[in-house]
Amino acid sequence: MNPDSPAPLAYSVADACRVSSIGKTRLYQLINQGKLKTTKLGKRTLIPAESLRRLIAGEV
Repeated sequence: MNPDSPAPLAYSVADACRVSSIGKTRLYQLINQGKLKTTKLGKRTLIPAESLRRLIAGEV
């Protein structure tokens, strides 16, 4: 990531998998368990960066 560019506010499912090293199936399991928040923008499912950070930090 370019150090001059702002941190992302949200990730697509594919990007969230890439940056977290979590597989797509496991990511959807975490969403269904309520451990990972999502928001819809049109047809796109976005995962807020803060929700992903909290999951990785073990706060959920």
